[in-house]
Order: sequence, then structure tokens, then C-alpha cells
Amino acid sequence: MYAQSCALCICWPRVSISTRLPPVTTQTISLVIADDHPVVLQGLTALLREDGGFRLVESCSSGTQCLEAIRRLSPDLVLLDINMPPPNGLEVLRAVTAERLPTRTVLLAGSPSDREIVTAVARGAWGIMLKESAPEELITCLRTVAAGCKWHPPELVDAALDRARERRREFARVDDALTRREREVMLLVADGLSNKEVGRRLNLSEGTIKIHLHTIYQKVSVTNRTALANLARMYRDQI
Repeated sequence: MYAQSCALCICWPRVSISTRLPPVTTQTISLVIADDHPVVLQGLTALLREDGGFRLVESCSSGTQCLEAIRRLSPDLVLLDINMPPPNGLEVLRAVTAERLPTRTVLLAGSPSDREIVTAVARGAWGIMLKESAPEELITCLRTVAAGCKWHPPELVDAALDRARERRREFARVDDALTRREREVMLLVADGLSNKEVGRRLNLSEGTIKIHLHTIYQKVSVTNRTALANLARMYRDQI
């Protein structure tokens, strides 16, 4: 079973983790679910109705319907797909948090990126569940969140936060090492432009671009164009 974080707020950069079990609740948990895939939505509906401890007040196929249902019904929980067409799960979460709605949000994700996980935590998600998880884990997650504890699997959340911190450090290193012109050259190289094309874009000679690249390689400790392009893409993601 995943460890649960029972702190009611998450402070960057570390998620506090506790193995304390949540208190048992005998009350029926009201729930809104949302997913744009009918098969997933039907499966979730069947699972929750079979359990008996949940009262499914509405199932939605879009983020717009989901947010309207949350505002209208004020369910205890909302379980929604992170990657629905706009507004997606993260955008619904942002609205719930901004409007101070009492509903606790649990996000379902297939293969969430680190950026999505970090954003979910920062915006106040109570739970993050992978779609590959066993049905029993989902039920446990929902009961845990309903009882007042957060469900942030450390192997998912802590790992994403650690990688995000490392990228921020790398971004700062590159940003400090390069001049504005060198950063422009690096980003254009990441777009796949040749030295001649970069020179045309910046109104510089091809020879000047080669000199810039030689200097950039030394400053950021890479030895080839591919490695520089990978570094540049990481840098762009942090801008």
C-alpha cells in the first residue's frame, strides 16, 4: 500500500510522508467522476457502485461538465482524468482551489510527466493515482482522502519533485554560464537549425556561430550538438 501524507498542506520542495493509517469513516462518500473515455468512465462507475461506500452523484465526460457539477453538488470528492480535453484535470483543480470549493480532488493519470505531477501538488491535489493501479488501491486512495489524508505515492511524487529540483539547478547553471547571445544560439540549435540557418536568423556569419558553439560547449560541458540540443530543450522547459 502506498504511504499517505497526512499534512493538510504541501510546502515546496518536499512532500511530508506519514505511514499513519487514516481514521475509518462510516459515512457514505459523495463523489463526482470525470473521464473523456466512455470505457474508463463506465468501469469507474461500476467499481464505485459495487463498493457501496460511495454515492456517485454525477459522472462527466468533460472538464467543463465536471467543474459545473462540483459547483452545483459540492461532493466530498472528485475523481478526474488529468489529461481530458481543456479544461483538463489540472485546470479543473486550479479552479477548485482558486474558488475555495470544499471538494477534494483526486487525479487519475496514465503516464504523468514530472511537470504534471509537480503542478498537481502545487495546486493542491489531494490524491494522484495511476490508471494502472489495482482497483483496491483506488478505493483505498479515495477513502484515505475522504478521511482527511493526502495520497501522494512517494515513488511517484517524491521522484518527480527530486527531478524537478535537479532541472532547476541545471537551468540556473546554464543560465549563469551563458550570455544572452549564446543562449539564443543554443535554443536555435535545439530547433534543428544548421549553423548557416542560425547565422541568418541572428544576422551573424556562419563562422561566428561556430565560435559561439565552441564557447558554449566549453561552458556547459557538452561535446556534441545532440547533447547541447537535449540540454537546450531542458532549459526551454524551465523558462
